[in-house]
Amino acid sequence: MIISRREFAGLDANDLLYQVNASRNYVTLAELEKITAHVMYINSADDFINPPELGIAGPRNQKMKNARFVLLPISDETRGHGTHTRAVVWKQYLAELLEKSAR
Repeated sequence: MIISRREFAGLDANDLLYQVNASRNYVTLAELEKITAHVMYINSADDFINPPELGIAGPRNQKMKNARFVLLPISDETRGHGTHTRAVVWKQYLAELLEKSAR
């Protein structure tokens, strides 16, 4: 988590601990089929934080009506988990998602 100095100055440690703890055991698997919005999960094959070998995306996306999983192959453009900050790699998929969402 990256926060600004202003945000840090007003940070309450108890609130932060509550937020982190509340998300630790948050499981939505039973509710995924209720999601009808267009959803896209993009991951790069060299992501070391969420490696595709864990097989997390596939089963979850199959439960959602309008979900798509895109696995980007390793290339000179991917940067592991940092690929999410490189729009040049995934912008075409965002455009596709926005187009589908507009219908």
